[in-house]
Amino acid sequence: MPDLFADYPLNDGAYHELLDARGRVRPHWQRLVERLQRSNATQLQQRQALLARQIQENGVTYNVYAEPDGADRPWELDLLPNLIPAEEWRQVAAGVAQRASLLNAVLADIYGPQQLIADGLLPAELVFGHNNFLWPCQGVQPPGGTFLHIYAVDLARAPDGRWWVTADRTQAPSGAGYALENRQIVARALPELYRDLRVQHLGGFFRTLQDTLARQAPADGETPLVVLLTSGRFNESYFEHLYLARQLGYPLVEGSDLTVRNATLYLKTLSGLRRVHAVLRRLDDDFCDPLELRTDSALGVPGLLEAVRQGRVLVANALGSGVLESPGLPGFLPAISECLLGQKLLLPSIASWWCGEPPVLEVALKKLDRLLVRPSFPSQNFAPVYGRDLDAEQRASLVERLRARPYAYVAQAQAQLSQAPVWLGEEGGLQPRAIGMRVFAVASAEGYRVLPGGLTRVATEAHAEVVSMQRGGASKDTWVLGERGAGGEPWQWLRQLGVADLVRSDPYLPSRVVENLYWFGRYSSRCEDSARLLRIMLGRYVDDDDDPQALQTALALGENLGLLAEAHSGPLEQRLLQALLDGDWPASLRANLERLQWTAGSVRGKLSQANWQLLLELQRETQGLPGDPDDFGELLDFLDGLLISLASLSGFALDDMTRDDSWRFLMIGRCIERLQFLARSVAEFLRSDAADDQSALEWLLELGNSSITYRTRYLASAQLLPVLDLLLLDEQNPHAVLFQLRTLLRSLKRLGERFELPADLPLLNLERRLSGVGLGSLENPLFGPSSVKAVLDGLAELLEAVARAAGDVSDRLGLRFFVHVDPSQGTQST
Repeated sequence: MPDLFADYPLNDGAYHELLDARGRVRPHWQRLVERLQRSNATQLQQRQALLARQIQENGVTYNVYAEPDGADRPWELDLLPNLIPAEEWRQVAAGVAQRASLLNAVLADIYGPQQLIADGLLPAELVFGHNNFLWPCQGVQPPGGTFLHIYAVDLARAPDGRWWVTADRTQAPSGAGYALENRQIVARALPELYRDLRVQHLGGFFRTLQDTLARQAPADGETPLVVLLTSGRFNESYFEHLYLARQLGYPLVEGSDLTVRNATLYLKTLSGLRRVHAVLRRLDDDFCDPLELRTDSALGVPGLLEAVRQGRVLVANALGSGVLESPGLPGFLPAISECLLGQKLLLPSIASWWCGEPPVLEVALKKLDRLLVRPSFPSQNFAPVYGRDLDAEQRASLVERLRARPYAYVAQAQAQLSQAPVWLGEEGGLQPRAIGMRVFAVASAEGYRVLPGGLTRVATEAHAEVVSMQRGGASKDTWVLGERGAGGEPWQWLRQLGVADLVRSDPYLPSRVVENLYWFGRYSSRCEDSARLLRIMLGRYVDDDDDPQALQTALALGENLGLLAEAHSGPLEQRLLQALLDGDWPASLRANLERLQWTAGSVRGKLSQANWQLLLELQRETQGLPGDPDDFGELLDFLDGLLISLASLSGFALDDMTRDDSWRFLMIGRCIERLQFLARSVAEFLRSDAADDQSALEWLLELGNSSITYRTRYLASAQLLPVLDLLLLDEQNPHAVLFQLRTLLRSLKRLGERFELPADLPLLNLERRLSGVGLGSLENPLFGPSSVKAVLDGLAELLEAVARAAGDVSDRLGLRFFVHVDPSQGTQST
């Protein structure tokens, strides 16, 4: 045994995937072990680091609720795959396919004739008492009679090597996307081994899913539009929702993106309503329709169930399928399988006893010390407990609960998980950890097709008895070896595209996504502008400049823009810290950075990996800001770095995105925000008494990011006339008001051509007035100070009008593109 295995312990009570009872390497692991023998610890660590880097670059996350660092937590993936020989896998796949067919038939009966209940094969309490049994779905027949389009089953291997079912996942099974991502990453880290072992491909599973949804969708002769419905960015597996939507080519939508009109489901797109023919949902049953199901749901689509009932849309999996996830059901499946399929179950369930039957309850109470007690229904407020862990008082309390409501509890034998090797780094080496395997099946025209692989989940602690991703567990790729042609094939798109199929913009772009991109553009510019003004105020406060008028003018601008609290609210230092760090101050930089992150999370599917990584880094830097810094020097350093990061965001927008409608709205958002900020800032400056103050003019140039341009052009100190020309009228300066105004008008013109919008006459008139401004009057010797002041005030009024007009444009865009109103009802649907 090589040094890598020198400290590899064997647990006599568990099955070891790698080693047999005598400590010998199992045959199908031999080649992997030989490869490990040729590698040293440093090489293995480098490959594990490659995995971690790929996960970070791909933005693979799994969020954990109620943890400070739970949001966007990186996915954990071990270097070593879990290996399953082809012969063994055929037996597993047959059992999974059989179980999927059986559960599909059970759902058809539960929501149909309910003969299983009438014949006593299925307790009525387990069905009707489950909060995912949906009475409004009674009698609803899905297209093709398929209730379960995707089925997942959690498996554990007993000490004798047999596989046991520990849980069925029928509502909105998660994990298949993570399994595919694991495969792509691990295959890249171990390419020679992946090729030599002839690992079966996963792509055919996902193509089958595409084919099934397209075939069963009630398209009425139209090209079927399938969407993936997510509960949103706070779902723990939101990355998988994004990932699957990209891989399958489906728009990723939230409930607010959809609307039902005349029992027909529509997607709210930028160009209007588009009919949706099928929904692949990742949203729990009762949240899907607040009109007929859970009335407090803000995630679903009112009227969705009626559209399903009328046969106008396919929902996968069928609404109400979560009722089969009760842990009390598996004990009744052997008899049900004999009845419905005429077959014995190929994959047995772990021993369980539903306590709703008096004799079963008594048996469970006698074996309580060796059993796990779980709630029968997800609505119960009861955490699973092991009987062995209870003291006398706790045991008596549990027995009392079981006798009072026996139907609400299930007693299960403890699952003895098998052990697989994981790489713990150069210091830890190879160590065994408990694993469980989630396997997936998809409905096809010929029955259920099983993914040749799965998601292997790994416990983090050496003696852990439970594997849970929510408890910080890791994952492995699952390799089914040999017979590659029989088990799967690379993912290939079968549909041939011709010239008539060519498109140059997303026809199914949800209005919500465009709106968030618009605000992403606005918040990115707002953060940049606020950071520049804060840097000016902080810098002059720290330097204790000899020119107090310049500082006071900058502070007055901050107050008028709402960034800085008014002087009477507290000392200046406190107000500056509030403007920068106080998330409860609406206009603070921290608050706007949080809004930027929020909108970015809502449009993550439209951002490149590099763009998203920059946003995550920006988020980490913001979270690391001290609440009470020792000095402002640290904050000035942060602002310098922040401005560089925000400039990079601008670069991604210009160079990293296709110039489609989504990009155009993002740029319009940036332009409106920049135009309003510049116009208001210069207007406030012109109304101040600092128009002839060199130091104040210097920071105005800095605020407009034009200091270097000014110095290069004039080789002179800041003076009012050239500063105004550069910041107001220079058509070549992207930080000039006229430049931004004309950019906005050009974007609105292209938008008008695309969507038949009228020209914005007020904005056009303001552009003509601004471009006609002459600065010669400011140097006319016949003009006195009062006349110059009048000219500056008039210019300030014009700039304020520009800022107001830009705000009006924003309002009109929102009403035209982001709100969908039903003309027949006159009510807002978003």
